[in-house]
Amino acid sequence: MLNNDSKIYIAGHRGMVGSAVKRKLEREGYENLIYRTSSELDLRNQQAVKDFFEKERPDVVVDGAARVGGIMANKEYPWQFLYENLEIQNNIIAASHEQDVGKLIFLGSSCIYPKHVDQPMSEDSLLTGPLEPTNQWYAIAKIAGVKMVDALRRQYDRDYVSLMPTNLYGPNDNFDLETSHVLPAMIRKFHEAKQNGHSPVPLWGTGSPMREFLHVDDVADAVFFTLNNEMQYDLYNVGTGKDITIKDLALLIQDIVGHEGDINWDTSKPDGTPRKLMDVTRMTQAGWTYNIELKDGIKATYEWFLKNLDRIKEVEIKS
Repeated sequence: MLNNDSKIYIAGHRGMVGSAVKRKLEREGYENLIYRTSSELDLRNQQAVKDFFEKERPDVVVDGAARVGGIMANKEYPWQFLYENLEIQNNIIAASHEQDVGKLIFLGSSCIYPKHVDQPMSEDSLLTGPLEPTNQWYAIAKIAGVKMVDALRRQYDRDYVSLMPTNLYGPNDNFDLETSHVLPAMIRKFHEAKQNGHSPVPLWGTGSPMREFLHVDDVADAVFFTLNNEMQYDLYNVGTGKDITIKDLALLIQDIVGHEGDINWDTSKPDGTPRKLMDVTRMTQAGWTYNIELKDGIKATYEWFLKNLDRIKEVEIKS
């Protein structure tokens, strides 16, 4: 259980998930939060992470740090997605154990589950079949993290838990068309097409795959719930338990943005996994459910995008 003076380290505090967790904890009155930028602490550097943990000695760790991206990014940078994510999580989890951190939450992704698996995907389906090739590098790293948490629970009775969110969206998402996931990429494409006289919007694939989406403020709420409760299992899916086709998602975003042009589906591009729906029974039975409906969440995300567009473009230019 958290208390008001618990020292909480948020890894990846400037990312979408980490920043949402930081906002949630601050709203709940927790002030003893610690975090570092990547320039202040390179999480890939084992000795630097060890030194940081020895100095700060956090009571609680939330690991939201990772190299992330969509299909194209995973395809172009398989080594970085595998190796750097292994480095980051290995260093954080090992240092947490070595410094006797009381509670740790490891955040991953629904891509850890096999490509062709019974839907909805339960936690028990882990490692029961081949992964989706387009993001296998990231998935393998995250699976290793899940197993590290499991091993520490089994061998040392650590109160460490892995949370696997479904597809996330919301404030501080990545809207770069080269590296972003499907929902923020659509927001950007429809907005720019609207600004360009409602020009046609090209989208990958057939639009037939089904995906589940969770607002990042909801996953932050799930993290807060997990920090304040004894969790029976080492691994929990975090999602809505509801999905939507990519085509219907595109039409919903198109309507919210106000784009009145055509959508051109490029069927020569890959669809990815046919369906990804989370079985959220474990989390529901533990006492947590989501709050933000998809339409409301997309509206709020588009409003955030509009307010932060100059900053988004400035970051892309610098990178």
